[in-house]
Amino acid sequence: MNKRLIKALVTGAVLGMSGGAAMAAECIAPANPGGGWDFTCRQIGKILYDIGQVDQPVQVTNMAGAGGGLAYAHVVTERNDDPDLIVAASSATSTRLAQNAFAGMTADQVRFVGAIGADPGVIVVAADSEFQSLNDLVEAIKADPGSVAFAGGSAVGGFDHLKPLMILQRAGFTDITKVKYIGVDGGADAITQTVGGFTQAMTGDMSEIVGFLKSGDVRAIAVLTEERVPGFEDIPTAKEQGYDVVAVNWRGLYVPKDISDEQFDAWAAKLQAVADSDEWKEAMAANGLAPFTKVGSDFQGYVDQVVAEIRQLSKDIGVIQ
Repeated sequence: MNKRLIKALVTGAVLGMSGGAAMAAECIAPANPGGGWDFTCRQIGKILYDIGQVDQPVQVTNMAGAGGGLAYAHVVTERNDDPDLIVAASSATSTRLAQNAFAGMTADQVRFVGAIGADPGVIVVAADSEFQSLNDLVEAIKADPGSVAFAGGSAVGGFDHLKPLMILQRAGFTDITKVKYIGVDGGADAITQTVGGFTQAMTGDMSEIVGFLKSGDVRAIAVLTEERVPGFEDIPTAKEQGYDVVAVNWRGLYVPKDISDEQFDAWAAKLQAVADSDEWKEAMAANGLAPFTKVGSDFQGYVDQVVAEIRQLSKDIGVIQ
């Protein structure tokens, strides 16, 4: 404890004098290894060190539970002024905050420091699935809603849950309460459910399925972007299949609320440096991420707007009252 206190004081002094780097002691991934938040921590953490933005390798801590709520509560209640802590976040984070899914905690209890990539939403089935297209899946649900269950890495009502509901809404299907959804801790677990036959489809993000696509365990029947994703041109968009849905999952970080403005700005600058690096561009291409860079106060404003929009959307489709 004394070593940590001394380190924090020294780091604060350095930041106060120069606006320079905090020693990135830890990045919390609020899910099990293998999912999108784990990817965010490990990729950004590695590049931060590789390009000299931090002077020690970033420690990644997996803290699964409550769809990210456990990690959020940990930061808010126990580490709300820790300048050495960054936490992986995504559209799922803002969605849950919009829906009051974190036991009354709100988006203004942390500071959203930036996002540097957009992870395209996908709908995936097992390699041997009878569903060959998104239309096949939608028609099966319309004929018998209980015959198809989705697995996703977000909690019930979360962003992964919303993706197939938005598609079905565009298809004229309104009885969304009959659509089965199983929320698990991370995309890897959701794919395991689908490959194992416990669910008929997985709803998630491109970075979560790349390895499973390469191994031949799954087939992606739709990507939820405006255009096909470079490097994955064989996956059709939902739009070209007749469902006007675009749902991307930004990949970024939040930090404790009570760090100083100088410390917040320093983290924003570091994240921008990662976004500008060749290493990050290579990581995006390898994992199907699209460019999406918002850092500092610009990103905080964006998140505030998204939270308000998702809250209204969730009311519109009946997820919350």
